[in-house]
Amino acid sequence: MKFQNIYILACVATLSLFSSCSGKLDLYSHSAMAPDAVTASDIPALRLGMYNNMQNDPGVHNFIIFDLLGGDLQTGANSSPINLINSTLSPLNSIVSRGWNGYYSSLYQVNNVLSICLAQPENSIRNLTLGEAYYFRALNYYNLITRWGDVPVLPDNTLDKPFRAPKKQVWAFIETNLLEAAKYLTTSKSYYYVSGDAVKALQARVYLAQGKKEEAAAVAQALISSGKYALDSFEKIFRKQANAEVIFAFENLSEESSINISDLFYSYAHPNKGQGNYRITNETVNLFASTDKRRNMTIVNIAGTDCVNKYPSGQTGRDPVIISRISEMYLIAAEGLGLDKGLTYLNTLRQFRGLPIVAPSSENEFITALLRERQLEFLGENFRYYDLIRTEKAISTLGILPYQTLLPIPGSELQRNTNLEPNPGY
Repeated sequence: MKFQNIYILACVATLSLFSSCSGKLDLYSHSAMAPDAVTASDIPALRLGMYNNMQNDPGVHNFIIFDLLGGDLQTGANSSPINLINSTLSPLNSIVSRGWNGYYSSLYQVNNVLSICLAQPENSIRNLTLGEAYYFRALNYYNLITRWGDVPVLPDNTLDKPFRAPKKQVWAFIETNLLEAAKYLTTSKSYYYVSGDAVKALQARVYLAQGKKEEAAAVAQALISSGKYALDSFEKIFRKQANAEVIFAFENLSEESSINISDLFYSYAHPNKGQGNYRITNETVNLFASTDKRRNMTIVNIAGTDCVNKYPSGQTGRDPVIISRISEMYLIAAEGLGLDKGLTYLNTLRQFRGLPIVAPSSENEFITALLRERQLEFLGENFRYYDLIRTEKAISTLGILPYQTLLPIPGSELQRNTNLEPNPGY
């Protein structure tokens, strides 16, 4: 990655950040306004630039890559999920390389924001931006570790070619950043901005991913019992209506935004048009009971093709991308507490969605029921593949090989940084 200094576009009165498609961990400088020349008055524009980079740098496919790898989607009627999985899990795949490059590109911007804010006197906008930057750094590293496992940890931007850090160190770094974020963030003016609750929601997810079930359940329960959020209808959640469920989402409204998920899901026969790259398998469609209130907002049949319906704009605009919502907290609380204490949370969600309660007789049956509910609840929201990975069910469920439980390090990145080791099997 080229050294991405900050410069000011006076014509639009906003702060932007240079980026490059070259090696994202290979840093060197070029002329621009240096970060230490930025003043406190520049922080609002710097903040907006950070949101823009976090949203756009990884590319649209990386907001759904766990769906592409999760077995619920295929590319055509004569294709299959395993073909999509195998074609995606390649060191030469552009989706994989765009994700790696994009997360480290946006991380560079976040690190710039942190260094600039830490050098400024304390004030409300500085503290708010600092807290958001810590959250975004944690989110970036969550995305990196859940895809590639051991990854380079960069608390500061560097000219060195880094080595991969062990997962234990990466998880600890994520937790530290979330604790720092919590010091500065409280409420936000809308769920399109990071709040203290967004930090807690990511903390719960991070704890669950590490198997820290008690901690995960405690945080999730605190959010549920806070009274700020409540389960709501998919019609509100996914049609940009006022709702009580969303905790944090990217608004995705800027003209330069590259995140248009609905264009990938809707076929061209839809009134709003789309490329129709991915369709839902018949097996997944049949998992939705006729009474399931999520069905119509999750699936739409367009000229005989079942498409994901959560992102409605097609080629006519952009839709919000939800990062966290309260239903996830119900399912994290359920999984964290286990069958005896957690079943109530699972069944509360099921009943709200129009489904009967379940009564699993063992922890294994309970986890199976939880994973099925997460599959139905979060189709198209980037959860399925990693849910199967972290519960050690991916190989048996998806038919993948053991090495495919991690994504490959992009081949181009391995060539640029010989300190990086490839993931085994690739």
